[in-house]
Amino acid sequence: MRIGKFLAGLAIAAGVLAQPALAQDKTPVTVFAAASLKNALDAVAGAWMKQGGIPPRISYAGSSALARQIEQGAPADVFISADIDWMDFLQQRNLVKPETRSNLLGNSIVLVAQKDTAQKLTIEAGFPLADLLKGGRLAMADTNAVPAGKYGKASLESLGIWGAVESKIAQAENVRAALLLVSRGEAPYGIVYATDAAADANVEIVGTFPGDTHPPIIYPAAELAGSKNPDAAAFLRHVKSPMMKPVFEKQGFTVLGQ
Repeated sequence: MRIGKFLAGLAIAAGVLAQPALAQDKTPVTVFAAASLKNALDAVAGAWMKQGGIPPRISYAGSSALARQIEQGAPADVFISADIDWMDFLQQRNLVKPETRSNLLGNSIVLVAQKDTAQKLTIEAGFPLADLLKGGRLAMADTNAVPAGKYGKASLESLGIWGAVESKIAQAENVRAALLLVSRGEAPYGIVYATDAAADANVEIVGTFPGDTHPPIIYPAAELAGSKNPDAAAFLRHVKSPMMKPVFEKQGFTVLGQ
């Protein structure tokens, strides 16, 4: 009888010890996300972990760089782009699961300066941005590839001032890098997302670019076709859940209809 109880105790103990091992064996969800999402998505990931989820691996960079990496076979489960074009790029190559795709968030682009030098400006057709630079540079994400840079260039073209500032641009690999140039005082002005400006206490918004001067800023999200992680779909549902809406809105995003 004692031996039976002893063996039963061992079985229970073994079962208890096996639980963490099973959790450790699970593969974290790998997320490729636009650099502008860092603060919001870090908070979303924190909520995921509080609910018992395995800490996700999140790689932040320009949407263009991430899409190219996915095209070249980089292992990832979920992609959240800062524009529709790069999600389309992957979908056209059958690299996303189209049934999982949705438009997640909206944003706006703004002109920022260091807080101690910031003066409010009216952004309108022909406004003297080139003169305001006073020999300095305008920090922008890559205007040929990175969504924030493309939106900014489109707006400057629409306002008729792209030609005056084109040679004065300091192009960065992503929008957070452009923000950093202004934050450190290496560029007097920069064009970034409103959400980026809110994330850096050293900069201030001096003007907002009118929404009709650039294409709508939309962040689509989707599960990638090569993902075999059973938690990928669950993480994407978590990101899109009503509970996460206040998290994104706190960072300045507009949550779009799913």
